[in-house]
Amino acid sequence: MSVYFVKSKGWRYDFTRKGNRHTEAWFKTKRDALRAEAKKKEELNNPLPEEAAATDMGFFDLVNLRLDHVQAYNSAGHYRECKYMARRWVKMWGNIACGEITTSMIEQFLFERSKVSTITANNELRYLRAFFNFGIKKKEISSNPTQGIDFFPEEKRVKYIPPVQDIDKVIAIADRDTQDYLWVIRETLGRVSEINRLTWNDVDLDKRYVTLYTRKKKGGHLTPRKIWMTEKLYSVLSQRHQSRTNDHPWVFWHRYYSAKEGCWVEGPYKDRKKFMKSLCEKAGVRYFRFHALRHAGASLMDNINTPIGAIQKILGHENRKTTEIYLHSFDKTEKDAFREYEAARKSLTQSLTQKA
Repeated sequence: MSVYFVKSKGWRYDFTRKGNRHTEAWFKTKRDALRAEAKKKEELNNPLPEEAAATDMGFFDLVNLRLDHVQAYNSAGHYRECKYMARRWVKMWGNIACGEITTSMIEQFLFERSKVSTITANNELRYLRAFFNFGIKKKEISSNPTQGIDFFPEEKRVKYIPPVQDIDKVIAIADRDTQDYLWVIRETLGRVSEINRLTWNDVDLDKRYVTLYTRKKKGGHLTPRKIWMTEKLYSVLSQRHQSRTNDHPWVFWHRYYSAKEGCWVEGPYKDRKKFMKSLCEKAGVRYFRFHALRHAGASLMDNINTPIGAIQKILGHENRKTTEIYLHSFDKTEKDAFREYEAARKSLTQSLTQKA
């Protein structure tokens, strides 16, 4: 059947026409799915003039168009991840048109990627879907071959959050510059990209706040938020400010060889994740990365009953549900429920024992 029901999701239509798969989900009723299917078939049988004349962009051109857009509107980290995946896709499909890439081709690719992990395969699917949807939005292509492909089931695990004492141990054995870097992340609960982007113009030692900028917003806009300085953060930034180099605007910078420019240059960090593994090994603690400091800080705030709205603003989240992911502690209602459960169980056991 081309129309069928999936438990807990809804109705869906799914049919193939001239080697191309057409599907849409999830409809509340079978009638809705049948109507949508009939409408889709009517569109295929009688295409509009502009649809019939639609161009079919080469996949390599689509990739470049999308990467240019991501570089202009999104974070550097997101651009690097897109570029990393796109290189793999271009090796397979770079010489063909987007319309020649079928759903079955992508499903086979994702199956191979799932051998690495289902999370890896699902991430590839998300990014591929975004690339094709971008082409449709720009009216360069007319269909998305990832449409209708389901995500692989993932095994969700509780994220490891390092205890305070382990974080202290790692900071203690680091060199001075790295200590400052870790303290700034820890005391602002900022993202690494935000700390790398931090300049002295964003630091107000008189009014005791820093301004962090993120592109983790809808539309990719660079959005600021103010973070109040703790005593520790004020101490770290004050000392760095006194010893700063005047011709460098960044709070944290380094000298590195640029293959692109063919010489040594000085500039802000792009990624510093590699040294965390060695620091954790030297400190004798379980490995964690920078982002875990945000989770640890948010959980600690939650433990001392900081309002979730305040935590949401500090972390720079638009959605409260995103903030809730960072709160790894039990809330009061959960604790009370288990205490009452235990008391009731003990009472029942005692009552049965007395009757016996």
